[in-house]
Order: sequence, then structure tokens, then C-alpha cells
Amino acid sequence: MKKEFNKVVVITGASSGIGYQVAKKLASKGAKVYNISRRPMEDTIFQKSFVCDVNETEKVDLALNEIYNKEGKIDVFMNNAGFGIAGAIENAKAESIYSLVNTNLSAVIALSGVAVKYLKMSGGGNIINTCSVGGIIPLPYQATYSATKAGVDVFSRALANEVKQFKIKVTTILPGDMKTGFTKARIIENDAKDDSYKKSVEKSIKKAEKEEINGQNPEIVGKVVYKILKKKNPPLRKTIGFSYKLIVFLPRIFPIKFVNWLVRKIYI
Repeated sequence: MKKEFNKVVVITGASSGIGYQVAKKLASKGAKVYNISRRPMEDTIFQKSFVCDVNETEKVDLALNEIYNKEGKIDVFMNNAGFGIAGAIENAKAESIYSLVNTNLSAVIALSGVAVKYLKMSGGGNIINTCSVGGIIPLPYQATYSATKAGVDVFSRALANEVKQFKIKVTTILPGDMKTGFTKARIIENDAKDDSYKKSVEKSIKKAEKEEINGQNPEIVGKVVYKILKKKNPPLRKTIGFSYKLIVFLPRIFPIKFVNWLVRKIYI
């Protein structure tokens, strides 16, 4: 089968989960895919895997420079790396909050700025930012995580207007619950001396984990991203999964207070 998807793609956090499935799909279509992650990853789907943290902006810039000099272009940059923290905000450690915000939001902003430089030199391209349904419908006991994803969505919309003149298109993808290692990697913070949140936190996290374990296969995200990159005019935001499209639509037809009440009834 002839492969005509001649794109140079860079994905952060492609060593597992959603990032890996997107990389696998695009590589199968003929793309040259590069991974940037904290964990070493040797896989034939990657042209090369760079080991560095997304918060190390200068190191990521050096990686993109190496890719650009080798390939002569970079067509797609996907901000995908991230993690989750759960628990009552009262019990959240300040360093955990800063770490989450830095990785899930600040790094997305900083690396998008770096990526734009190379996409401009390449004559245009795409930036794909992994957001979450939780950024539109924020979840209790995952407040900081939800806030970072809401920030990614707002940032991406602003960025899209800035870079349109350079033929750079920006899309946020909003996966619903996915069967990935994200569930196991989620950090749950609590105060052993304070059990006032104990029952509600346990119920909320148990509900979230159940939905994720029984969630969508991350392979679907690879298919969606491929279709986005094939479009001349890709969407600004793409929610993945029919039921999640309905959920994201709720704030448009119901008062925010009602939507928040509904979330509380489900998760607390």
C-alpha cells in the first residue's frame, strides 16, 4: 500500500498511552514521527526518541532544531505530555500544584512558542494540544487538573488567531475516559490527619477510575488526529466520543449552576 502522508511529526509524551497510539497511527500512514519524553523509548515507529522533560524548554528547542536540520521541516507538533493529581484542594501540596500546572499548562504554552518558530520556517503546519472533557466540565477533587486543561483550551484558541497568518492551524483534542496508564499514574493526595473528605474523595476517584478502566481504546485518538491532519480546515476543538460530545454541549443549553449540581450528584 502506498503511503502518502509525508509529514514530520513531533509528539511529547509519546512513550505510552494516547501519545503512543497517535504516533503509531501516523507512522503507519507514512509520517516520520519523533518522540520527546522523560522515559527512554526505543521503538521502530519513531525516527528518534529524545529523553527530556517538557519543562526543559531549551532542551526541547535543541531537539526540534536537530529534527528540523535533519528533515528540512517540521509539519506537526503535538503537546501531549501530562499527568493528574486528585484529592481535596485543601490537602494539596503547593509543590504538587506547581508541578502539575508547569507540566500540563506552562510547558504547553512555552513549547508551542518554540514549535511555532520551526513551523513558520517550514511554511506552516499543525499544532495539536491534548486537552480533556474535564477542562469543559471540571471534576471535584481533580480541580487543579481540570484547571490546567481549561487553560490549554483557552490558550489554544488565542494561539490559533496569532498564527493563522503563518498557515499554522491549532486544534485541541478532548478525549473522554480512556483505558491508558494515566489512571494508575494519577497521584492521590490526602491528609491522614483529616478524614473530613475521606468518603467523598473515595467515591469521586472510584467513579473516575471505573469510567477510565471501562473507557475508550486510545487507538481511536490516533484515528481522529490523522483525520484532523488530513483536513484543509481542521476544527479548533475536537471532542472524541459521541457521549462526550453531548457532555461538552451541556453548558451551552443548561445554566452552569445546574451542570455543576449534576456533576456533584454523580461524583460526590
